[in-house]
Amino acid sequence: MKRPGEFDLIAKYFAPLAAAMPGAAGLGNDGATFAPTPGHEIVVTVDALTEGVHFLPDDPPGDIARKMLRVNLSDLAAMGARPVGYVMTTALSDRVDEAWIASFTAGLAADQKEFDIGLLGGDTTATPGPIALTLTAFGEVASGRELLRSAAKAGDLIFVSGAIGDGLLGLMALRDQIPGIAAEDRDALGVRYRLPQPRLALGVALTERGLSRCAIDVSDGLVADLGHIARQSQLAAEIRADKVPLSSAARRAIEGDPSLLLRALTGGDDYELLFTVAPDKRDAVAGLARELDLPLTEIGSMKWGEDVRVVDAHGRALTLGDSGWRHF
Repeated sequence: MKRPGEFDLIAKYFAPLAAAMPGAAGLGNDGATFAPTPGHEIVVTVDALTEGVHFLPDDPPGDIARKMLRVNLSDLAAMGARPVGYVMTTALSDRVDEAWIASFTAGLAADQKEFDIGLLGGDTTATPGPIALTLTAFGEVASGRELLRSAAKAGDLIFVSGAIGDGLLGLMALRDQIPGIAAEDRDALGVRYRLPQPRLALGVALTERGLSRCAIDVSDGLVADLGHIARQSQLAAEIRADKVPLSSAARRAIEGDPSLLLRALTGGDDYELLFTVAPDKRDAVAGLARELDLPLTEIGSMKWGEDVRVVDAHGRALTLGDSGWRHF
């Protein structure tokens, strides 16, 4: 099915995504307007996704769209912000037809409804390839209450949500790089790579309840992202590898190839929240985990010093090699 022209494409597929955003004016102007809730600040984040780097060429278009939105929502979660709206640019290659666009925007519509966010505007253009997508998301957080990478304190406990390693292992499974993996595990890990779950409710709860002032989402890898907290807080961090939470599919993959454990600790694309709390907030975090029905696992602590140290159950330091993903 041939792709519509630019303005027909906008009117048919993108304008409906902006219907609930009055400041977008149906995407009929050069820009959009919105105002934060009184007493709140705007949080802005942007991510770029490139075909062959951040998603596979044969990934379903709806999943690509949802991942594009969700990785930005994960950044808002890491700041303790509630989502408000987003703008995006799409550079589409000749292989993108109308059916691809229909699936792509249907994915966005589904996630807009789930996460209570709407389209404010953007731009669309053509490219010889690969497909390149950029999304800028806006959220809001109570003034002075945002979560910061620089706010960890010595003695803080380190927690992480959900499970770690599924993102990288999912990509490896989709590329047939985990020999002997069961089909159901390949599918489970693949979903986690293609459709990360932004921990928005957790981020908002951490800041609104005063449980934490320090968080980051795990996009570049657990060790690398913890390193960002350590450096910006001018502290060291130590975590226990055996305490890091793994999904059942990841555990089975690692049982088949133990070297995958270190890959799981340093791989990216998990989009879980990594955060620090004072020791006297441990019980409150456990209560929040039950309330959200979300595992929140204590994996280590912040210390005086520098760098990140990963140890085994006996306190022996592990050699990791690369600590995480680097874009260049």
